[in-house]
Amino acid sequence: MVHLALAFCGVAVLAVLAIRVAVEVRRFSAAVGDSAERITRAAEELERAAVPVVGNSRSLGAGAREGERGR
Repeated sequence: MVHLALAFCGVAVLAVLAIRVAVEVRRFSAAVGDSAERITRAAEELERAAVPVVGNSRSLGAGAREGERGR
């Protein structure tokens, strides 16, 4: 009888631990999803910021080449 009670307590402890793990997994997956969204937004902002820089570097490069040809 004692063994049966100990087995039941063991199963109850494992069930509680499984529930705690499930809660932490949900919390972690939510954090990963939020981080992925923030990374996506940062990448989009970086792309938008790079467009004017690329345009300026092309115009500077074209002007330098034209100036060298005139010499």
